[in-house]
Amino acid sequence: MKYRLTVLLGAVCYGVLSTIVTKAYGQGFELGEVVGSQLMTGCLLAWALSAYLGWKRKRKGSEGPGKLEDSSGIRLSWKQRGILLAAGTPTAVTGLLYYQSLHYVPNSLAILLLFQFTWMGTLIQAIGQRKRPSGTTVLTLAVLLGGTVLAAGILDQGAGSFSGRGVAFGLAAALSYSLFIWVSGKAAPAVHPASRSAWMITGGMLLVFLLFPPSFLVDGTLWEGLLPFGLLLGLFGAFLPPLLFAIGVPRIGEGLTGILGAAELPVAVLLSAIVLHEHVSTWQWAGILLVLLGVALPELVRRTSRQANAATG
Repeated sequence: MKYRLTVLLGAVCYGVLSTIVTKAYGQGFELGEVVGSQLMTGCLLAWALSAYLGWKRKRKGSEGPGKLEDSSGIRLSWKQRGILLAAGTPTAVTGLLYYQSLHYVPNSLAILLLFQFTWMGTLIQAIGQRKRPSGTTVLTLAVLLGGTVLAAGILDQGAGSFSGRGVAFGLAAALSYSLFIWVSGKAAPAVHPASRSAWMITGGMLLVFLLFPPSFLVDGTLWEGLLPFGLLLGLFGAFLPPLLFAIGVPRIGEGLTGILGAAELPVAVLLSAIVLHEHVSTWQWAGILLVLLGVALPELVRRTSRQANAATG
């Protein structure tokens, strides 16, 4: 239960990001300032944790494999560092595309578009393995697509009421996030999660600073209202979720993680309704429930099949 709650908390952290970004835009801050401050504070937090755990390990000694105190016990080669830096760049791309979509579409729709990474990841895996998706996977994709149509409010408002540019940015963010999930699992898996997270966030930060030079560090913008948004986004977006997932996912498995990770969706839509006062219709709530069902469907089918095999065996 402890590790399930850890993963659930990580998903909830992701769910609050779009509301914070929308508020930052309302204060007049730009895309590069928002994403740059997020990754900068997340990077500082990640390196502080890695340094603390390394100091603690040297002071008390290693307490065995799998313990959080083992951080920095492996000496990384420059090749491993380069791989982790590169693996972190899709995180920055996802943030840039996702936050840009919030300029054009409502918060509740932006999170739904990002959530399309669920079926995009399945297709990427099928293409990479050159293996046709199973019947359960096809059914899941159909349920997710139907739920997205309802949750996006197309039945209420019509497809023509949405910005094509915003939808394109949101779907591109979903594709980038799918690639990040696929790449991150293959990047230096033997390295401790705290160290992996620190190097990957650094890679994302360097890319954002290359695209958007961090003038907010010298022109006073950071101290004129940007810092609180950067701290919140860095904490809930760049630091806590990767750490919480790194702790919980190995303990509960990817199937259950997918179900618990879906908590991001209702949290984001609920905050949109409460904090941003966006209207969410009954059809949209029904679509959200359908999307959650689609995420949970593969795991439910697998468990049902396992129980049936155990009963007959």
